[in-house]
Amino acid sequence: MSVSRANTEPTYDDCPAPRQRGRAGASDHAGHGHAGQAHGPGGPGGPGGPDAQHAASRGLRGALAVTAIFLVAEVVGGLVSNSLTLLADAGHMLTDVGALAFSLFVAWLARQPSTPQKTYGYLRWEILAALLNGAVLLAISAAIVWEAVLRLRTPEPVQTGVMLVVGAAGLVANAVAARMLHAGSGHSLNVRGAYLHVLSDLLGSLAAVVAALFIRFKGWAIADPVASILMTVLIVRSSWSLVKESVDVLLEATPAHIDLAAVRRSLETVEHVESVHDLHVWTLTSGVVAMSAHAVVPDPACHQGALEAMTRALGASGIRHATIQIEGKTLEECAPENPNTHVH
Repeated sequence: MSVSRANTEPTYDDCPAPRQRGRAGASDHAGHGHAGQAHGPGGPGGPGGPDAQHAASRGLRGALAVTAIFLVAEVVGGLVSNSLTLLADAGHMLTDVGALAFSLFVAWLARQPSTPQKTYGYLRWEILAALLNGAVLLAISAAIVWEAVLRLRTPEPVQTGVMLVVGAAGLVANAVAARMLHAGSGHSLNVRGAYLHVLSDLLGSLAAVVAALFIRFKGWAIADPVASILMTVLIVRSSWSLVKESVDVLLEATPAHIDLAAVRRSLETVEHVESVHDLHVWTLTSGVVAMSAHAVVPDPACHQGALEAMTRALGASGIRHATIQIEGKTLEECAPENPNTHVH
């Protein structure tokens, strides 16, 4: 039997980058036509590459600085104006500071090299950070809705001047922080969690400005809690999506953008491949999709050629971290006659 383990991440100790690029069939980038240039998630410019990781860290650091500075101003403004919308947004700001700091730490941790005990390094910490950020946002949203319902029953006076000034300043500060994180949010669940925290504050500041204008010019005291509820509904929708995606990764579900049936067909159409079974596709971390499968290739002389062709087919599907076990016949045919035995 032949086994190919093709890694995309150059920091994995068992598959350094020069060896990857120099061996057709074992290279994650075989079939791209550029043997000396990395492509896909593991490349320097790819979603999971060093350049993207450092850019994400810079964005997190900048957003953390902006958020921490404005947090103090918004807490003071919320207390002085007695605005629930501002205080709700300040609560998000507080969690943002913690979330951004945690995300920045996780971004550093994920870049640490793998060890014999942790062969994938600390990549999954990114997913755990995203899950935690999403769960915290959901919990805070529930608390805000509860307080808003109480204020709908008993509206309280609000100093709209302070509320308007602080809300406008928060709108600018959060827009700057969101801009810093926007690029990395499309490639990393960790950064997306931090981005959603900042985006929730951006919506909170916008809600504060709108509520202040309605209270000031229309006298609608309920505009403050209503704005809080509307803001929270938008936040819950994004947060739930983040939590769901994080859980899917932790459960090693097939990525939403991967058609498992199409992957099977692409492998089984390779010449000399009789069938494919025990096929699994999952996400290691943002931008890194892995696969394992058993492929039946009856002719031993064709094993290497079939292995290389299947690796190229997987690369075309965006799967560049693959483990393919070549079999002369299915293992079920070799298994002992034991009804309780199940071979994977």
